[in-house]
Order: sequence, then C-alpha cells, then structure tokens
Amino acid sequence: MKEFNPNYLDFEQPLLEIEGKIKQIKNDPEKTAKADAKIAKLDKEHSQLTRKIFGNLTDWQISQLARHPLRPYTLDYIPNLFSSFTELHGDRMFGDDAALICGIGKIDEHIFMFIGHQKGRDAKEKVKRNFGMPKPEGYRKALRVMKLAEKFGLPVVTFIDTPGAYPGIDAESRNQSQAIAENLYVMSNLKVPVISIIIGEGGSGGALAIGISDKLGMLENSIYSVISPEGCASILWKDAKKAEQAADALCITAPKLVKFNLVDVIIPEPLGGAHRDHSAMTSSLKMNLISMLEELEDTDIGEILYKRKEKISSYGKFETS
Repeated sequence: MKEFNPNYLDFEQPLLEIEGKIKQIKNDPEKTAKADAKIAKLDKEHSQLTRKIFGNLTDWQISQLARHPLRPYTLDYIPNLFSSFTELHGDRMFGDDAALICGIGKIDEHIFMFIGHQKGRDAKEKVKRNFGMPKPEGYRKALRVMKLAEKFGLPVVTFIDTPGAYPGIDAESRNQSQAIAENLYVMSNLKVPVISIIIGEGGSGGALAIGISDKLGMLENSIYSVISPEGCASILWKDAKKAEQAADALCITAPKLVKFNLVDVIIPEPLGGAHRDHSAMTSSLKMNLISMLEELEDTDIGEILYKRKEKISSYGKFETS
C-alpha cells in the first residue's frame, strides 16, 4: 500500500513517493558512492514532475492549494516580512477576536496599519482563531485600526485568508451584517491608501469586509469568491461533490479575476506553491507589497479616493439585449 500523507493533496502524492525515496537513500547508513548520483537523478525527476503537475492546475486544484494545511498564514509572514510589528487588541466594545490580527507594521522605511486573518494550525489554535472566521468584534477591531490609520495618515495593509465571516447565532446576535456593512462604508471613503492581498482563501463578505482597497493583489494560487465551490455546488446541483465543476464556473482564480479587472496584481508563488518554500514566498510578497506602497504613497489622496470610487463603481458589469 502506498504511503498517504494528509499534508499532501491528492495531486501532490506522486511527489511524496519520490521524496520518500530520496529520504530513504539519505538516511541509509550503508549508502554507497552511487547514492549521490541516485539522489541527483531523483531530484531531477521531482523537479520535472512538479513542473508538470503545477503547470496544468484546474480551478478546483488551485482552490485546494489555497487551503493547503501547510500554506503560510498571516502569523507566518509577520516575523519574516515586517521589520517590526506591534499588535493591537480589542474592539473597545465586546472583546478581542483572535481570528483577526491587527496592529502597526513596518517594512523597511514604510510604516502602516495592518489587518490580517489567521486560521490556526493545530486543533487548539484553530478553535482559538475560530478557523479564521471573524465575529463582529473582529471587524470592529479592524474598523478601529482603520480609523487610527486615517487619524495618523498611515496606509492600511490587509491580508485576506478566510472561508467567510462566522455565521453562528452569537455573531448574528451581535450584528454581524452591520459590522461588515460599516467596514465596507468606511473603507470606501478612508482618506489613506489601502492595499489588500489575498494570501489564501478570500471567502464572501468575510473577506470583502477588509478588502475594499486601492490595490488588490492575489497570490498565484489563492482564490476570491462570493461562495465556496462546495457551497455553490450544494445550491445549484444539490451535491457538494460537484465542487470541481462549480470552481470552474465561479471564476475564482487570480488569472480570471485579473481578466475581469477585479484584481490588480498576481503575486508569483514558488514552484509547487507557497507551502513548499515560505522564504521565497515571503520575498515575492515583500517585493510586490513595497512596490504597491511606493506607488500609492506618491499619489495625491484626492486622486486615490477618486480612483477608488471609480473602481468600485466599475464592478458588476452587465449587458442588455
């Protein structure tokens, strides 16, 4: 029976087999002089297979990559991407939502207010972070940080990675929809530059609540959708197993969203996805984020607001017959 590793997606399993052979040779205490040649051959096979697999991904496979269990999250990026970061807690009304990380960040000479979703790795942290699904107090914490940014004239940077806003009764009883709506309104008129980057999964209003921006970037293997492929399939075909068909129909991947002028920048990922090389992914993200910050910091705020409103107004094009 072939080894199955839950940290490898179905289409990544062939890579696991080659990696297992390489590891076995390296760990063999009686390895011969031919071992290095065998490893080099297997490395070449691994590289070729990786290029073949990841050069022909379907929209559903990209959706799976966006949720990969080893994909870097906000708290993986912060210590490696930011020169410094001071976290701010609480909405000053109800409590502190751990599903959203907020604070003051710095990259080189660029200082900004930061907001980012955090999903959590192990079971304990996933519960603490509510699987990256914020409640109203999370969005109100984000709103507090946005208003601080406007007060001190600092740009706002957001990292989006959520299945959506938490839909539970407790969140609804504390006016979840009102909290999201207020964020949309404030972000639309915020008198500072706003940059949003989808680092994984951008789901529905939960993503949009921190996603109204002047520059919207997407990591190469991330998704941005009004509903999950599984949810869409359940509604349209009464069968969640048709998620692959739904993913293709929804147009939720970066290249398709750029084509529709909904996304401004596609940020390249390392070969095989962000989870295979966190360091390379951080470097790519840093370069693109600095470029966006510099472009907006050199633009008059009046022009930024005008372009933001024009951008929002251009969404949802339709034709009449």
